[in-house]
Amino acid sequence: MDQRIHDHAEVLVDWSARIEAGDDVVVRVDDGAHDLAVAVAEKLGERGANYLATYVSDEVESAFVRSHDGDFDQDPDFETAMLERADSVLSLRGKSNAAEKAAAPGEKRAAYKQSRTEIKARRMDTDWVSTIHPTRAHAQQAGMGIGEYRDFVYDAVLRDWESLADEMANMKEILDEGSEVRLVKEDTDLTMSIENRTAVNSAASVAYDSHNLPSGEVFTAPEDPEGEVYFDVPMTHDGARIRDVHLTFEDGEVVDWSAEVGEAALEDILTTDEGARRLGELGIGMNRGIDRFTDSILFDEKMGDTVHLAVGRAYGSCLPEGEDGNQSAVHVDMITDVSEDSRMEVDGEVIQRNGRFRWEDGFEQE
Repeated sequence: MDQRIHDHAEVLVDWSARIEAGDDVVVRVDDGAHDLAVAVAEKLGERGANYLATYVSDEVESAFVRSHDGDFDQDPDFETAMLERADSVLSLRGKSNAAEKAAAPGEKRAAYKQSRTEIKARRMDTDWVSTIHPTRAHAQQAGMGIGEYRDFVYDAVLRDWESLADEMANMKEILDEGSEVRLVKEDTDLTMSIENRTAVNSAASVAYDSHNLPSGEVFTAPEDPEGEVYFDVPMTHDGARIRDVHLTFEDGEVVDWSAEVGEAALEDILTTDEGARRLGELGIGMNRGIDRFTDSILFDEKMGDTVHLAVGRAYGSCLPEGEDGNQSAVHVDMITDVSEDSRMEVDGEVIQRNGRFRWEDGFEQE
């Protein structure tokens, strides 16, 4: 087995999830992530943790959703009971077919996802971490050969996370102290409030309230967006390709939308429920170790020179105590490239221009 798989497992268990002896750990294993699951199980055994594996397959889920009558009124207790006992949930993503979910009708997929809102909420109450094992399906989706893609993944995962966390603390401080963010580029002029929000320094560890490996972003929960925004980075959602998205916000809600490719899939997202037309996240990519788009949100949204916004559910970690924030069965990130002819302002001060932050070499004041 590639030594980097063992190194990946060690970063996941020790830095990201901070697993200790006696912890109850659920490991959700995608059908293509077997090798990483073996390495993770070995590390959990060495740490003296308790281990329970569950099998995740888009093909299996799609078969269930397609054959169902669409009324997913099921008692979730059998699954939430397991999650209530868990200290950590490690999701090892690694698909054998990245487009499998598209085999089920969009309205059924949306109804199934909505029926699992409580289960997802329980999982997110744990110290959960999601990561990815490089598979041929993901490599094909990224337009790379498998060897090249493995190098790409491990370059992103096996980082000096402490140093990156220190750098991202600059952005967290700016957002924590700010009241309004404005994003300006071609076909984009959007303002949103971040007052009384707490930004997350997403440094790939639950110790930073960060739950993805790799990571490398700072994010918060905006509200009251006004204006328009253009997302020029392609994405695949539930197996459907979506590209060149335009959203228009009025009174904090999406009132108009379009996509050059995948407009029906975009509409499925935005009509899932009322909260799906409001913002749940503003995220700023700061991981310059990710050097290309790969059609995987886990990597693409962390890439330096990008900003992403998510429609749907807001993360409670960004909200004041006692405030629920935007609620939705979905949380879908969309990315815009800010490497050229762009700026981001906080309270009228430019903090990023053409992808460069004000503390970096090459930042232009005007």
